Amino acid sequence: MNRAWAGLLALALAGPAGAVECRDIDHDGNRYTICEVDAAQEDLRLFLKDGQGRIYGHFGAVEAALGRQGLRLAFAMNAGMYHDDRSPVGHYVEDGQEQMRVIPNAGPGNFGLLPNGVFCIRAGRADVIETRRYLVERPACTHATQSGPMLVIDGELHPRFLPDSTSRHIRNGVGTSADGRRVVFAISEGTVTFHEFGRLFRDGLGLPNALYFDGKISRLYAPGIGRNDVGFAMGPIVGVVEPRE
Repeated sequence: MNRAWAGLLALALAGPAGAVECRDIDHDGNRYTICEVDAAQEDLRLFLKDGQGRIYGHFGAVEAALGRQGLRLAFAMNAGMYHDDRSPVGHYVEDGQEQMRVIPNAGPGNFGLLPNGVFCIRAGRADVIETRRYLVERPACTHATQSGPMLVIDGELHPRFLPDSTSRHIRNGVGTSADGRRVVFAISEGTVTFHEFGRLFRDGLGLPNALYFDGKISRLYAPGIGRNDVGFAMGPIVGVVEPRE
C-alpha cells in the first residue's frame, strides 16, 4: 500500500472525536484488530497495581476497581513486558510516579533488541519515543511504559527486521501520530513477523512511530466489539477510562 492509500485508510478508520473505535482490518494478507484513540479527548491510563498494592493482572480486575469509582473501562490491552512477579521489565510510570527506571542498554530477547522505546502519555497527547531520545528529552509523562523493539522509528522500520523472517507470532503494539493525538493499538489475529507488523503501522496506518508490546500473551479488551481476551495474569495494562453510564 502506498502512502496516498495509507492516508485514505487513516481517514476511513478515524472515528468521531472522543470515541474509542475498534475494528478488524486486513493488511498484506494478515488480519488485525485495531483500536483507535484520540489522546486529546480520551482518558488514557496505565494500570499495574490496585490501592492495596496487588497486581491487577486481568482486565476484569481493572474494570471492577473502576466500577467502584463510577467509571468503566472502554478499552484495554497488555502494555509492555514483565518479570515472573508481573513487575515491568523496563521503565514504568503511573500517575506521575516512577516505579521502574529506564533501561537504556541492549539485552536478551525482544525488549533488548535496540532501538526500543517508551510509550508516554501526557496531557492531551501520547507518543511512542525511542529510548535514547526519551532520555535526552525527559518528557513529563503522566504514564509511561518501556518495551521493545521499536517497530517504526521516524517513518522507518527497525533496522534489524528481515522481510523474509520465519519468526511468526501473534503480536500487539501501539503507534502514534506526529502531533501525539492519534493513537492506534493493534493486535494480530494470526501469526505475523516483525517486518509485517511494522509495515502495518507505517504503511497501513500511516504512523511515523510504533512500539511492540508483546507476543505470546497479547490480549485485548474491547467491549464495543464484544471482545474480552482471557489468559494468564499480565503485568502493565493500558486502557481508556470513561464515566459509567
